[in-house]
Amino acid sequence: MKPKKVTKAVFPVAGLGTRFLPATKSIPKEIMTLVDRPLIQYAIDEARAAGIKEFIFVTSRGKSALEDYFDSAPELESALKKSGKEQLLEILKSTNMDSGAIAYLRQNRPLGLGHAVWCARRLIGDEPFAVLLPDDVIAAEQPCLAQMVEAYEQTGGNMVAAMEVPPAKASAYGVLDIAEDMGAIVQARGMVEKPKAEEAPSNLAVIGRYILSPKVLTNLNRLKQGAGGEIQLTDAIAEEAGEGGSGVYGFRFRGMRYDCGSKAGFLQATVAFGLSRPDLRDEFSSYLHDMMAQLKAAQ
Repeated sequence: MKPKKVTKAVFPVAGLGTRFLPATKSIPKEIMTLVDRPLIQYAIDEARAAGIKEFIFVTSRGKSALEDYFDSAPELESALKKSGKEQLLEILKSTNMDSGAIAYLRQNRPLGLGHAVWCARRLIGDEPFAVLLPDDVIAAEQPCLAQMVEAYEQTGGNMVAAMEVPPAKASAYGVLDIAEDMGAIVQARGMVEKPKAEEAPSNLAVIGRYILSPKVLTNLNRLKQGAGGEIQLTDAIAEEAGEGGSGVYGFRFRGMRYDCGSKAGFLQATVAFGLSRPDLRDEFSSYLHDMMAQLKAAQ
């Protein structure tokens, strides 16, 4: 039987963004700008391209700027219209969300990603749903979640985006224990959250894109604390890999993932996305070339 269509997505955005202080003292990390769009816009655009219709934000105190971003801005729209800046007006309108398309929930205690997803359980109900972590920005010809939706139609169950990482870095991720490798899709017998390098079952790491069965929410209802004393989403998904579960699959997506939750990753993404823009490429690449020449000369 063909699995139900995925039309709901959860965006866990309650984190404090401490790695980007002092910038995040006054603005949510998800509003930080990559070239000319905030991180959250990349996630929303990816979700829209995958057919998502309902957007659930799990927020916390101090995130009002995030909510305002997706609201209409009548004064600004009017000013752009009067000055004939139609192209900018269209860009601005593309950030607006229809009334009722977005819901905001509060995670009042920082108990981990699993807890953040659990907070959205009443809005998800008995339907499959996606989870997107805005820190993970993925450059791909076909958006990552759209690739996953196509693969999910073949497998059903639960699907996580996965990529190979050096074994020494496996301890920074949830890692798949592979039962069967079918190429782009792998079937997992389990998942381990942040294992020691020597204990990792593979080097196939889970990154911030998920398509999940509502059974995962039932598992989260138990609210068991895992690695780091937090309620781990990985643990709730792993329960579905065993006998009687709905199945867990890893998907090797086509594209490049940037960890914009780290300063180095954010800078790497800025360079990559800047160079991918026809309106910026020539001037920006020339600048980078000159900078590298100066660094070499200084050595």
